[in-house]
Amino acid sequence: MKRWTKLFTPLTALVMSLAFFMLTGQKLSAAGKALNVMIDVEVASLDPQIATDGTSFEVIRQLVDGLYGLDADGMYRPNIAKSVEKSPDGLKYTFKLADEAVWSNGTPVTAHDFVFAWRRLVDPKTASEYNFIMETAGVKNAQAITKGELAPTELGVKALDDKTLEVVLDVPVPYFESLMFFPPFFPVNEKFYNEAGGNFGTSAATYLSNGMFVLSEYEPAATSFKLVKNEKYYKKDKVALSGINYQVIKDSQQAVLSYQNGDIDVMTLHGEQAEQFVDDPEFIKVQRGYLWYISPNLKTKGLDNLNIRKAMAQAFDKKAVVEIILKDGSLVADYNVPVRLAIGPDGKDFRETSPTYNSYDVAAAKKNWEAGLKELGVKELKFSMVVEDTESAQNVAQFLQEQLQTNLPGLTITLEVMPKKNRLLRMQNGEYELGLTRWGPDYADPMTYLDMWITDSPYNYGKYSNPAYDAMIVDAKKGKLATDINARWEELKKAEKISADDVVIMPIYQNSDAALVKSNIKGMAYHLMGGRVYKDVVKE
Repeated sequence: MKRWTKLFTPLTALVMSLAFFMLTGQKLSAAGKALNVMIDVEVASLDPQIATDGTSFEVIRQLVDGLYGLDADGMYRPNIAKSVEKSPDGLKYTFKLADEAVWSNGTPVTAHDFVFAWRRLVDPKTASEYNFIMETAGVKNAQAITKGELAPTELGVKALDDKTLEVVLDVPVPYFESLMFFPPFFPVNEKFYNEAGGNFGTSAATYLSNGMFVLSEYEPAATSFKLVKNEKYYKKDKVALSGINYQVIKDSQQAVLSYQNGDIDVMTLHGEQAEQFVDDPEFIKVQRGYLWYISPNLKTKGLDNLNIRKAMAQAFDKKAVVEIILKDGSLVADYNVPVRLAIGPDGKDFRETSPTYNSYDVAAAKKNWEAGLKELGVKELKFSMVVEDTESAQNVAQFLQEQLQTNLPGLTITLEVMPKKNRLLRMQNGEYELGLTRWGPDYADPMTYLDMWITDSPYNYGKYSNPAYDAMIVDAKKGKLATDINARWEELKKAEKISADDVVIMPIYQNSDAALVKSNIKGMAYHLMGGRVYKDVVKE
């Protein structure tokens, strides 16, 4: 679904970037210092309504401000929205936008920019994989529009004036405001977008920022690119960095050498490197919300058998994955909804009052495996597993391959290693058997995981379909349960049990970030949702 209609040569990109800065009045800021950041995968898209991966979202958040932002404690606070009024019934939000907020070409940020972006997100012509998130947010008519039953202009969002945005919901949504920090809800200037045409977001010259930084150097799938301070940002005095230099480094040894040479200031560690630096004063460890798992394609012969899926989910040692392979503080995941994601009406974490599922149990795995083979009338099964080409993903995949083949006699797993973008495309198209993948939370509610597995979800890669499950999720979103927070919470626990009992996914671990951050870098913030935040960073 993500297509680049035109690729630029480095010279073309440089010329267009210089033209962009001349036309918009931007200049490279000499104030402060630039932060050098390692990422281990390429950016897939900088288009807020098209991007789907965590790396792309991180970079977009440095370039574009939404209605809300994260504070130092990871709490959602109004950002471009200087104030918000909520109706007593929770169905209408009225946002007042900051008068001083402008785009990097000097054009004011208006309510119309949000209306354009939101309508574009749900428009079937956009083919956004994240169009479902508007329905998740409860915005009026979102589902009918994505299905092509209503025009995008019928979406429950409108500009009352240039600086007043009104949003109407179908049902009250308790996590609605937390979604306003999520990039698909970020604004896009309609005039600029139309002028950029199919090249929007593919270079500095075809991107418009209203946030802390602007693109200086960029082209699709670049292994390095630069952001510089946005001199037109209305809160620029609070931004200490002169920019961010991103480098894609997939090999951990190379990353460590770059860090030790002073070429990067912030890097992620895995495996032996994490263990090697655990006592280093620049080492940090932060719990994240990403859940890594194997996604089985239920359209594949053999994986359509529940006992086979159960056997595979129980046949690998998750503790060994986190303690021997990763060594970064990641947690064993015997669940489909992560730890510390959301607090219920009882004031407790979702996991605290929910059981665990599909734990490592070789005896149970062998029993289920034998039952599955008998039901299928076969003695052996062969599956391929798509894996992205990062070092940590390959290490985990190789361990899983060995465990599954050893503990389940007659099973053969072949690994197919490829760039993340290719792996995602294969899974999105259903052209895979097993996929090693992850999901990060979009908002602080179990629904951010549970609604992935409804029949028509674009992230239901394995094509699981259960009408009873679908009905539960719909009811919790906009049925009678939507307004009964206690009953809804209990229903979400039941939904997780169904997804776990049906082995929709085979959970492995909930990741932590083990990282090195130079001692002269102050104010780095890592959050369970939203990833790394650089707005308060100072490089001394």
